[in-house]
Amino acid sequence: MRLVVGLGNPGARYARNRHNIGFMAVDAIARRHGFPGFRSRFKGELAEGQLGGERRLLLKPQTFMNASGEAVAEASRFFKIPPAEIVVIHDEIDLRPGKLRVKCGGGHAGHNGLRSIDASLGPDFWRVRIGVGHPGITELVEPYVLQNFPSEEVSVWVAPLLEAVAEAIGLLLSDAPDAFMSEVARRFTPPDTDPAVTFGRPDPD
Repeated sequence: MRLVVGLGNPGARYARNRHNIGFMAVDAIARRHGFPGFRSRFKGELAEGQLGGERRLLLKPQTFMNASGEAVAEASRFFKIPPAEIVVIHDEIDLRPGKLRVKCGGGHAGHNGLRSIDASLGPDFWRVRIGVGHPGITELVEPYVLQNFPSEEVSVWVAPLLEAVAEAIGLLLSDAPDAFMSEVARRFTPPDTDPAVTFGRPDPD
C-alpha cells in the first residue's frame, strides 16, 4: 500500500493559493483514477482507491500546513505505512513555475508542511516538488504563496501540469521515479514564466 499526501491549508479561502498546489494535485489524481469521495479521517480528508491495480490512499491534512505531520503520522501508523512508501506533493518556491522534481529524503528548506512531517516521521519520505516560483524578495514569500494563482497561470501551466502528474503518478508509486519524471516531461513543458513580474514586483538587482 502507498500513501500520497497533498499539502495545503483547509477551507475555501485557501483553495486556489499557490501553497495549496499539493491539495490540487491529489484532487487531480482522485478525479483521473476514479477514487471515491474523500471522507474525514486522521485529521484530514482521506480517499481510498485502485491505481494501477493496487490499493492506494490519498490524504489532504486538514490541520493547516504547519501541523501537517499530525495527519500524516496518524494515517501512517494506522495503515503501517513506512516513510519510504509515502509520497508528499508540495509547492516549491525555489523552482520556476511548472518545474517538477522528485526525491526521497532531504531537508525541508523552510517549508513548514515538510518541517512538520519531518518532525513526526523523519525525512525518509518521497517528495514531489512543484515549482511555483519566488516573488524575488524574501519578505514577500508568505503573501506570495498565500495568493491565488491568477487565472492565466491556471490555464497555462497549473491545470496541464497537474493532469500530467495525475496520469503518470502510478509510475512513481511503482518505484519508477525516473520514468515518472520522464512521462510528466513528455506530457507537459513548463512555460517561461517570471513569477516576480506575475506578482507585480520587479526582479531584484
